[in-house]
Amino acid sequence: MKRGLELGEKEYAAIDEYCRKVGIAWFASCWDEAAVDFIERFNPPVYKVASASLTDDHLLKHTRATGKPIMLSTGMSTLAQVDHAIEVLGKGNLIVVHTTSTYPAAYSELNLRIIPMFRERYGVPVGYSGHESGIASSVAAVALGACVVERHITLDRAMWGSDHAASLGPSGMEHLARDIRLVETALGVNVKTILDREIPILKKLRRVGT
Repeated sequence: MKRGLELGEKEYAAIDEYCRKVGIAWFASCWDEAAVDFIERFNPPVYKVASASLTDDHLLKHTRATGKPIMLSTGMSTLAQVDHAIEVLGKGNLIVVHTTSTYPAAYSELNLRIIPMFRERYGVPVGYSGHESGIASSVAAVALGACVVERHITLDRAMWGSDHAASLGPSGMEHLARDIRLVETALGVNVKTILDREIPILKKLRRVGT
């Protein structure tokens, strides 16, 4: 099944041409060194290291040698394995991505509190890769500090294949982007003030006791 879904140089060239035309930055998750060398021809802005590859030191070093930023996905990995991968990669230009590698993932498996823990432990930007149905948890991940959100997209979640049920349709992606922007706006800053729009309400309702 996987080999039947593989794209070749012609298809990647078409992707590259289209993305350049419409202004989309695209990149890939490379599973071996030869794939890194192939994708490097297209000069991607970043590389994704899949959870399955987190323990492949040779691939980590080869990907790092490109000099490009790296997103390191951490599904099905122990904390010690994540520590080691980050030791191999170094923390420069690195985003650590929290994920649960089940398809689709149950909400009880997501453990979003890993996101602030990773930020504190590693001192690098942290992202979230979701394989669950729905968008609520991905929006919550942003509220917890995720600076990158990765979700699979499909034209039809009922299509045959292992990933479709764990993906979002086009409208789901639109709603996700909308809600993430709303949450980012709502988070504001950590400074407590009285808003100008609160002042008329304050004048009407404030009680003062001494």
